Amino acid sequence: MLNYKRYRKNPVIDYPEREWPGKEIEKAPVWCSVDLRDGNQALIDPMIVEEKIEMFQYLVKLGFKEIEIGFPAASQIEFDFLRQLVDRKLIPDDVRVQVLTQCREELIDRTFESIEGCKQAVVHIYNSTSTLQRDVVFHASREEIIAIAVKGTKMVKERAEKFPGKIILEYSPESFTGTELDFALEICTAVQDTWGPTKEEPMIINLPSTVEMNTPNVYADQIEWMNRHFKNRETIVLSVHPHNDRGTGVASSELALLAGAERVEGTLFGNGERTGNVDLLTIAYNMFSQGIDPQLNIEHINEIIEIYERCCKMPIDARHPYAGKLVFTAFSGSHQDAINKGVQAMKERNSQIWQVPYLPIDPSDIGREYEPIVRINSQSGKGGVAFIMDTYFGFKLPKAMHKEFANVIQKISEKQGEVSPDEIMESFRAEYLDKKEPIHFRRLKIDDLTGETNSEFDTRVTVEYTDHGETKQYTAVGNGPIDAVQRGLQMELGVRIKVLDYEEHALQSGSNSQAAAYIHLLDADSGRVTYGVGVSSNITRASVRAIFSAVNRLGLGE
Repeated sequence: MLNYKRYRKNPVIDYPEREWPGKEIEKAPVWCSVDLRDGNQALIDPMIVEEKIEMFQYLVKLGFKEIEIGFPAASQIEFDFLRQLVDRKLIPDDVRVQVLTQCREELIDRTFESIEGCKQAVVHIYNSTSTLQRDVVFHASREEIIAIAVKGTKMVKERAEKFPGKIILEYSPESFTGTELDFALEICTAVQDTWGPTKEEPMIINLPSTVEMNTPNVYADQIEWMNRHFKNRETIVLSVHPHNDRGTGVASSELALLAGAERVEGTLFGNGERTGNVDLLTIAYNMFSQGIDPQLNIEHINEIIEIYERCCKMPIDARHPYAGKLVFTAFSGSHQDAINKGVQAMKERNSQIWQVPYLPIDPSDIGREYEPIVRINSQSGKGGVAFIMDTYFGFKLPKAMHKEFANVIQKISEKQGEVSPDEIMESFRAEYLDKKEPIHFRRLKIDDLTGETNSEFDTRVTVEYTDHGETKQYTAVGNGPIDAVQRGLQMELGVRIKVLDYEEHALQSGSNSQAAAYIHLLDADSGRVTYGVGVSSNITRASVRAIFSAVNRLGLGE
């Protein structure tokens, strides 16, 4: 039995005046990629300098204006990487590089050495503030922890005043989610007072969910409480840096935006320490799905995946939101049917607004394709098979035929698993189009009897066919070719059949288009019914082929 008694609930704040639940996300935040710091340090095989440069340039291409490129004071590779960016003039004027450092003088000096030549940079200092770390790691009082942050801020400020470029300070009370709110506010205010930000030149205060310790609503309460209690709020850019220990990093970020956060730090696809940082792409695509411009160039997700997997040497999970190979795939029959109907409704209404059940966005908007949307296995239903036949091959099966053909495919899938579109079409041919035994239609001649007073029917047909390989012929009359062919077959085969329904459509446009005909046929003696299908450039010939197909499926010529 799980020893759950070893754990206790993390405290929540008493905050009944919260307002974030009534708000909506209306615009994109300032995005800061930490792929080259948090993301890279969490790789089994960290990126080399050239891979880092490729990733940096791609992040710029995606539209990131703030990119944390590492901890140059602690790593020679990261120091060399930053110097490469500067020396090769790879940092665009509108992009800020961000560098992380602890509040120690030798590390701050090395950090400023690494950014020499940058026109602008964010210097990100931090120290851990949580109750637990103050107790078991640092053995320090609140006052001692505040002194570390203030001292670090002073050292950055002194060097920033001599730096030829623009320096923006970012301060993070690390382990914010485990810090008492009054203390978090106290230490952030001490840093703010020391730095002296203005409305025109604000500083960044970053409140990280270094470890997810509670539900996302608790994090939102913490963010809103801080947002309300900061002094000179207009001098602060409020940032969040959520991790994903409880699997709710995206939700925590979105609720934090409701609570007043303006900036989000995270990584592509959520790579990072432990269970990862928040996935910035998922947040951005979520905004996109709500009609909000995410302010990132993320139209080509396959390209993002290719570069990420090559540089990071980590695969994207098949179920990863938006990016996974299976996320636009429906296995459930009811899902497949709903998708089919949704797509058809959009076409019929000529709608410019995307509204399709089970597909929150049009996959083509982010560079995905429709082909893998529906896959057929033993759990699939009639709608999915009909969708494949229509989407891939142009056969618009009558609704009453959906279940009949789906049963055929289900028997195959129960034996082999997934059934590909080509296999479905092969089965359709075998079951309907090529059902030519024991009787096989060959030729048809039609005579119009309209105006002949001695006939109660308007059509006469002469049909040539083979019966178990033997060529035969009959002549029959009826009201139209289909009725006449049916009556003749009844006489020839000694059966009672009745056409219950008939549908037809063109398979493709143009002068050489083929027509598909569907005949729903009843064996009046046994009560059995089935569909037959015929294809021809002549719709009447297609209809006759469909009748013969149905007769063979019923086994009436045996």
